[in-house]
Amino acid sequence: SAYGPGFFFIPGTDTCMKIGGYLRVDTTFDGGVQGSPAWNGDAGQHNRYFDYFAARSRMLLSIDTRTATDYGVVRTFGQGRFQFSTLGNNTFNPNSINGSLPVANSQLLDTPGGGVTTIQFLFIQFAGFTFGQSASAYSSPWQGFPGNISDFLLGGQNNDTGVNNIQYTADFGNGVTGTIGLDDPTVWDRTAVYNLSLPLNATLNTGNAYAGVHAPDVVGNIRVDQAWGLFQISAAAHEVNASYNVLNALGAPAGAVGLPGAAPTGASELSGHPDTSWGGAVMAALQIKNYPDRYR
Repeated sequence: SAYGPGFFFIPGTDTCMKIGGYLRVDTTFDGGVQGSPAWNGDAGQHNRYFDYFAARSRMLLSIDTRTATDYGVVRTFGQGRFQFSTLGNNTFNPNSINGSLPVANSQLLDTPGGGVTTIQFLFIQFAGFTFGQSASAYSSPWQGFPGNISDFLLGGQNNDTGVNNIQYTADFGNGVTGTIGLDDPTVWDRTAVYNLSLPLNATLNTGNAYAGVHAPDVVGNIRVDQAWGLFQISAAAHEVNASYNVLNALGAPAGAVGLPGAAPTGASELSGHPDTSWGGAVMAALQIKNYPDRYR
C-alpha cells in the first residue's frame, strides 16, 4: 500500500511489484491503421490494389518494482509493446509483397508470425537519479501518446518511447522540481546534416554527412506540478558535428551498385572537416487541469 494500488509483495523478497498494460484491437475502414486517411498511394487512388480495411492488434506490458533499502527505495521499470497490423500504415501492390522477407520500401515489419516489438521504457531510479531509457528532461510530460492522438506535436521525444539518459531530479516541495540530465542523441536527437556542395543544390539534401556522436545532449527543466495544472520551462544543448569536407556527392540510384550520398571517399581523411558547433533550444509548457465549473 505504500506505493499505491496494484502492488504486491513478491513471495520471499522485500520487493513489491505491479504488472500493468492493455490489449487493443481495431479495424479502420477506408484508410490505414491508426486512422490514417486514404489520401495517397493506392488508398488515395482507390485503385484495384487498395485494401478496403486495415486491422491492428496491440498489447502493452509494464512491470514496476520497488525495493526498500537502508539508503532509500530502488525502483525499476520496464514497458514493452507488441503489435501486429496490416502492412504497417499503408497498402501496396500485392505483386511486390514477399510473405516471408521484408521488401525494400514496403514497411513489411508485420510479416506472417512477425509483427513489431518495441521497448519503450527501461530504467532504474534511486535517490533522485534515473539511469536507462526514460523520457527526456526536455520533454513536456503529455507530448505524444498517450496524451494526444498524434506523434507529430512539438515537445521533445514521444513519451511512449524514451531516450537513453542519466538524469537527476531535485524535489523542492509543494510540487516544484528541477531536473538536469544527459541524453544520448544517437537515435532520437540528430536530424540530417547536409553540407555537400558538389553539385550545390537548393535543398543541400545530397546525403547525411553527420559524424559520430562526441557528446551527449545536456538537458534540464524546472517544473511546477500542482492541482491546478502544470508549468514547465526546459532547455537543451546539442552538438552538431559533420564528418568530412570531401564526401561522395552523387549517390548511386536505387538498386544500383555504388557509394551512397555523403559516403566517405579516398580523399575524405585528407580534406579535413567543418568546425563543430553547439546549438540549443528552450521550451515553455502549460497544462490546465481544473477549469471552473462555468467553463466546463
